[in-house]
Amino acid sequence: MPSCPMAVVTMLACARIGAIHTVVFAGFSSVALADRIQDAQSETVITANQGLRGGKVVELKKTVDEAVKFCPTVKRVFVSKRTDEKVLMSDLDIPLEEEMMKEDVTCQPATLESEDLLFLLYTSGSTGKPKGLVHSQAGYLLYAALTHKYVFDYHDGDVFGCVADIGWITGHSYVVYGPLCNGGTTVLFESTPVYPDPGRY
Repeated sequence: MPSCPMAVVTMLACARIGAIHTVVFAGFSSVALADRIQDAQSETVITANQGLRGGKVVELKKTVDEAVKFCPTVKRVFVSKRTDEKVLMSDLDIPLEEEMMKEDVTCQPATLESEDLLFLLYTSGSTGKPKGLVHSQAGYLLYAALTHKYVFDYHDGDVFGCVADIGWITGHSYVVYGPLCNGGTTVLFESTPVYPDPGRY
């Protein structure tokens, strides 16, 4: 998914129910996505119909469709409606927003141990096969909260903006978990900070 509110909701929902999430950069090819799905042995994929990056529409659902052809562990694909564009839905596909409307608005959090997995995040693969790095509940959340607070001098009431994509560790730490662990407001940025030119940033 792109760096959008539904992606953050999805990450936090996984954390709440004790599901291990693996966010993949939305700009990757279907081959790169399939590699990560296969390695993690994911049963569920959550995507959006489309994303926006650098003034272009990214066909996320099509990328996922190609990837899951090579991923026998995948049992379901939830598809969020990020844009108004209709997409072809297969037998695996479930409209995310429609499914959410069927559920209760409250959800008891899972009881987890400090060393239980929170998420698995893959390296870029630029120096070889991407490696899935494991991040645990307490250790990672403490790290994200403390570094956000002290490295970035966060104070109550601050609005924090980080233009990193949530598909990378910086986005996980300083767009999602760090600011939210500190009770802060975080700014999401879908696209790239150098579009339409670097002067924007």
